[in-house]
Order: sequence, then C-alpha cells, then structure tokens
Amino acid sequence: MNKSKFFKNMRLDSELPGLELLNAGRVKAGLVGTAMLAAGLFSGSSCRSGESHSQARPNILLFLVDDMGWQDTSVPFHTERTPFNNLYHTPHMERLAAAGMKFIQAYACSVCSPTRTSLMTGMNAARHGVTNWTLKRNVSVDLPDEILSFPSWNVNGLQPSDTVERGVFAITLPEILRQNGYFTIHCGKAHWGAMDTPGSDPLKLGFDLNIAGHAAGSPGSYQGMKNFGNARKGIHTPPWGVPGLEKYHGDSIHLSQTLTQEAILAIDKALDEKKPFYLYMSHYAVHTPIEPDLRFYRKYKEMGLPEREARYASMVEGMDQSLGDLMDHLEKRGISGNTIILFMSDNGGLSAHARDGEPHTHNLPLRSGKGSAYEGGIREPMIVSWPGKVKPASVCNDYLLIEDYFPTILEMAGITAYETNQTIDGKSFVPMLLGKGTTATGRDLVWHYPNKWGAVGPGIGTTSTIRNGNWKLVYWYGDGKKELYNLQEDLGELNDVAALHPDVVADLSVRLGNFLRNAGALRPTFKANGSPAPWPDENR
Repeated sequence: MNKSKFFKNMRLDSELPGLELLNAGRVKAGLVGTAMLAAGLFSGSSCRSGESHSQARPNILLFLVDDMGWQDTSVPFHTERTPFNNLYHTPHMERLAAAGMKFIQAYACSVCSPTRTSLMTGMNAARHGVTNWTLKRNVSVDLPDEILSFPSWNVNGLQPSDTVERGVFAITLPEILRQNGYFTIHCGKAHWGAMDTPGSDPLKLGFDLNIAGHAAGSPGSYQGMKNFGNARKGIHTPPWGVPGLEKYHGDSIHLSQTLTQEAILAIDKALDEKKPFYLYMSHYAVHTPIEPDLRFYRKYKEMGLPEREARYASMVEGMDQSLGDLMDHLEKRGISGNTIILFMSDNGGLSAHARDGEPHTHNLPLRSGKGSAYEGGIREPMIVSWPGKVKPASVCNDYLLIEDYFPTILEMAGITAYETNQTIDGKSFVPMLLGKGTTATGRDLVWHYPNKWGAVGPGIGTTSTIRNGNWKLVYWYGDGKKELYNLQEDLGELNDVAALHPDVVADLSVRLGNFLRNAGALRPTFKANGSPAPWPDENR
C-alpha cells in the first residue's frame, strides 16, 4: 500500500463530546485520601460501576507502557471505533476492558521522566521539578532556544535521600507498600534517577527486586540477538544497553517477551514468600528504536503497512501479549480474583519523528503526540480491573492525572496510615472505580513544561497548561500567547477560542499562576535581559 494513501485513509475528523507550597514537613497523606473518598460519596460521577465488598489484601499489577498513544489499540477510547482501532490488534486489552473499567480521559505528562516521578511520589511535575527526561548526572537534555534560557530543573531525577544535587527526595509508592508487607517488584524501564546517582537503582527506591531497570529510558535494541543493545554478549554497556538479562543474550527473543518471562518468575517468588505483591510491569515498548516483534510482524507487512508501521504494530501486539501472558499466569496460580490490574501509558504516542506517514497524525482525532501540550501528547489509554469491586465492562468519563495513582493504589491496598516528606497533589480515583463519586468535579489539572524537547510540532514547546471542566488553557512562555479550547466541542483542539472568552482565559490564568507559585515551580528566563518569563496571570 502506498504510504501517503495509507495515512490519508487514517485521517479522522470526529470529536468527543462532554466528557500546596513546601516539599518538606511531614504530611499525613493517608488521611487526605480517606477524606477524598468520603467527599466523593456525596458528589455525582459519570463513572458507571457497581458495589464493593471486602476481601483479603490484594496483589497489585501496574502495567505501564512507554509512548503508547490513546489510539494504539483495538480498544476504542473514543466514542466510536476508529481506523486505528481496526489496525492494531490488542485482544488482551480488550479482555481487560471487559473485566474492568475503561477511562476515557486519563492523563499523564507529555514526556516520560516527569510522569514516572509523579507516579512514584504523588507530586505534580511543577512541584517535583523533574520536568524533562533524565539521563546523565547534572546534564540537561533541553535543546537550545533563541529566546529562552531554561531553569535549573531537577536533572538528576528522583532520589532516595536529599544528598543528591538537583534531585528530588521523596518517599516512594513502593517503599510505603514494602513497609506494609508487600513484595515489591520492578520489571523493565525505570528512568527515575540519572546515571551515577542512587536513584538510578530501583532497589534504592523501594523495590525488593529489580529486573532490567536503570537510568536510561530506552533500550539500545529490543533484540536478544543484539544483546538488547549491549556491545558484547554477557556484559552491560551503558547508557543504552539493558542490564540484567545476560542469560538471553544471543537468543532470538524480543525484549517484551523476555521481561514477561522474568516477571512471571518474580510473581512466583512473591507467592513462595507468602506475601502480596506489587508488580510494576514497566515495558520499554513501544519506545524507539522501532524494531519488530517477530511473533507478530509478518501479518502487518502482509496488511500492506509501511515498514516502520508494521514494526510498530508488532511491538504494540507484543506488549499486549505480555499483558495476556501475565493474566493467564494469575489465573493459573489461582490469584486472579485477588489481583488488581492497572493499565496506563506514560505519555502520548510518538508522532513527531521515527514514524511513517504524515507527522503529528498518529493519534487522531487527538492533535499532535508525545512532547505536546495538546491532547495527543498527554491523553492515555487506561483500564483498571479490580475483581469484586469494579463492575466489568464499565466506563468512566471523569478526568484524572498520573499523580493520582499514588493515593489510589495505597487506598486500594488498604493502607491509610502513612507519612511522606512531600506534599501529595494526587487525588484518589477509588470513588470513580466504585461508582460512588468523583474527584474530578471542579478540579484543575496542571501540566508544567518549562523546557524544550527534542522535536518540533503542534503544542511542542515551553508551556504550562491547565484544564478545568471542558476548558483547557495552554500558555506559551516564549511569546506569552494563551490558547483556549473547549474539549467537549473541539477534541482536536483546532479552534482557539481565547478571543471569544476573555473571562475564561483570565480565570484559568489566575488558577494556573497560583498553582505554579504555590508548588514552587521553576520558569524560564529571557535571554535578552535575564528577566523571568511572566507567570500566566502576569501576562495580560
């Protein structure tokens, strides 16, 4: 099939209808989560679910995919099936959705390390300061800019103590779970702390077991025949070589399958120790390099997909097969009825480069992709299965943000008495899961990206963004421009209505400015005079 014709046929026009200060000080976070649940009982919710009942402390499987877009699945997260849903084959995501709740408006950050730090700490990116992706100690990955100089953000990432410069110290989710009797397993991509810092090692961030996690955010290769990016068989070659999988070097196996096999062994280890487990199944897929999963590649080539798209689709299905293999193993061990599964992606689907077809179209009807403040960069596929609690095949249209996973998972685990040294921005979405309320009503969602990513395109740049209800404001630090969209009427963010609603722009600007200041957010400065760029409510 002709490449341009293929992607022309994938174009979509439909729209989706309706849908605080210091990081120090001890915070009784568990009490906050309990209060949120109580408040949710008295509010309406657009999540359709069922009643709950008590059971033993659950196992928890958090299945996080890297760079997976909202449309990279045969599960429709739009109001109707799209051509992308018919292209990709993810039967096990379909199986999970049939068993649990599908979230239509789930959000993460636009790039990976900010999302992963928020998930681990419950903090918004504006507060934890890991606002771009991390790699080398004390080295910023921001590209140069003609107008702006970028702030001294926390390039060294998440750390287990306050002894690392330009890092954020926080009590992590797995550490709290471990303190409360969970066997905590990390499998796959870590990407929290920079190289040569303690935070690069998941074992120092609350995990009992680390499988293949280190500082880098992508593998040198997905192929066992290429030693997963290591220079020679049996060794680890930083920064991109995947560590700890030397026994698979030289084998004709894909990294997604390798990680799954190791995760299954880890589950069995937890069961042998007679502990509930928290498995953070963090796939490197479907991040670049786009290399085929040979179990599924041929059928996509036979469908006529361009080479890179056939490879990409095979990686998507390989990730889905991992989900299915893990679900099968839970059933085999007789623990599926007491295991929560949460499925999420860390940012929008890659579309600016490394793909075939027209850039910025791979997440349609969402605009743009990874790195963008627009919906294609931040809206994610999300499914939660909680046997006995969540009604099967249910749907939630309430919005949430990645830091919400922190209080939610702890509440699911029955852990209410815990302390952190960080302020928790996340709100538990347990009320939505149970169909007993919502934490979305009247809530502001905030994204802060005072950086410059390694690509160009719609919505990609130095921005802060706020969503309240159906209104979304994007603020550009370079020129002070403010864009306003009504996502109920314009999911594709094609019509900037800022000039038509100055009152909404003013209100959201104040809300956004207040949040950023209270969170201690950093902002860029102008190269011309060294002055800080105005906060959104200072630029009228």
